[in-house]
Amino acid sequence: MSLLDLVLPVSCAGCGTAGSACCPECFAGLTRPAPVARGPTAGTTPVYALARYGGAARRLVLAYKERGRRDLAASLGAALAGALPYLPEARPDPAGLWWLVPVPSRRAASRVRGGPHLLRLARVCAAELAAAGHAAAVAPALRLGSGVRDAVGLDRAQRAANLAGRLAVDARGLPPPGTPVVLLDDVVTTGATAAACSGALATRNCQVTAVLALTAAG
Repeated sequence: MSLLDLVLPVSCAGCGTAGSACCPECFAGLTRPAPVARGPTAGTTPVYALARYGGAARRLVLAYKERGRRDLAASLGAALAGALPYLPEARPDPAGLWWLVPVPSRRAASRVRGGPHLLRLARVCAAELAAAGHAAAVAPALRLGSGVRDAVGLDRAQRAANLAGRLAVDARGLPPPGTPVVLLDDVVTTGATAAACSGALATRNCQVTAVLALTAAG
């Protein structure tokens, strides 16, 4: 325990219980992945979420994403890793390597959050998978250009328009052609972002076998 922990004891961002960033009860709420009805392209790519975007799950995501609780990366990344191998459609490449592609963040948001928050989660997820005997790699293959605005409050059509022409594939982060990948996100709202990301990767012969998000709105 550090001196800072003595002065400012760690508490669960989901319920306020002292002792850890995410208490066992709140973590348990992120261990039951369920299909999300709205998908990227009308059923061609399945979407799963660990919890509904509400209650403790919502507080955990907001604390990590918007309120500087980077200590939650370990728990949230572990929750993703625990679910991923059991998604029916998700699969590793022929060599047994799981490839993880994080949904990109706006540059302005990343600066405020101390870096791309989903990339951080993807790296934790890969490390947890490796520790469990599943070789994994992170492929930061997507990036957002300038002009993308905050999507809060936008409907599906508006979100799609917001990303149109502004979502690019970064060849430096791509896995080999034909590689199956899993797209990681924090909140699935309308499915427009997952659709745009899946479509962009498909143009480079990269198949998104599943989308796994921490939470799903609605």
